[in-house]
Amino acid sequence: MLRANLNDILIFMAVVDAGSFIAGGQAMGLTRSAAGKAVIRLEDRLGARLLNRTTRSLSLTDEGRLFYDRGLQILAAVDDAEASVAGRTGTPRGLLRLTLPDAFGRLVVLPLLKKYLEAWPDIQVEVSFTDRLADIVEEGFDLAVRIGGANLDSRLVSRVVATYKALLCASPAYIAARGEPLNLDGLANHDCLIFSSRTRKQSWLVPGDDGSWIKAEGPSRLRMDSGEAIRDAAVAGLGIGLLPDFLVAKDLAAGRLQKVLPELDFGDVKILAIYPTRRLLEPRVRRFIDLLVQELGRDAG
Repeated sequence: MLRANLNDILIFMAVVDAGSFIAGGQAMGLTRSAAGKAVIRLEDRLGARLLNRTTRSLSLTDEGRLFYDRGLQILAAVDDAEASVAGRTGTPRGLLRLTLPDAFGRLVVLPLLKKYLEAWPDIQVEVSFTDRLADIVEEGFDLAVRIGGANLDSRLVSRVVATYKALLCASPAYIAARGEPLNLDGLANHDCLIFSSRTRKQSWLVPGDDGSWIKAEGPSRLRMDSGEAIRDAAVAGLGIGLLPDFLVAKDLAAGRLQKVLPELDFGDVKILAIYPTRRLLEPRVRRFIDLLVQELGRDAG
């Protein structure tokens, strides 16, 4: 009975993914009628309608969306169990499509691609370097690397592959001209260089004594959608920027930048590997994630 129940759930998931009983049934090797009966059996057992049906389309009910999302979580757990064995023993081959943050991708990830390509000669890699948040599923990427937390939809899973410190920085020339802020309130008298795009706007947060987060406020006359551009603007003396240490380490060492309010902890910047939920994570993706964890986990923080 348990196997039959699981089979009906998988058929329901296939129908939702395909958008029709015909295509969902075909994906499971079934006729449209058999797929429809499986979904009806599932609804009868649950005592809830999962799909709204019309002659032209299907849509999830609220209960259906909840059940589908929980089903994805279960499949992701199964995928991880399978991939922990099968994915590690398979030989990576084929095309790996990546989307990477511009500066982080070129400075940190690109050197790792040399190791990856040398280790797996049957692999080809196609990379998009952009700070735009690509739709991984719709644009057909195997893997995205993102800086900072991400609001993921149910089609995606993520893994933290590294962490870096967030540092408030400005050029010595800027500090000489404008003075150094003595506390968070002092930022109100400074130009703050903020990351901003259509989908994200950076907030500067500092943990308070009670465990809550305090937002650091300051005027922002210049906002950009590139972390490297913010670094360049800070070096040029245009204001104060909050940046991950991997991006400013050389500038700090060379004296082009200096830390501002160094006694404050602006927390860690998480580096996430994000990929679509699938029945089996391909070896080419699994091995690249393993390389990121191995190399970045060793060097970061």
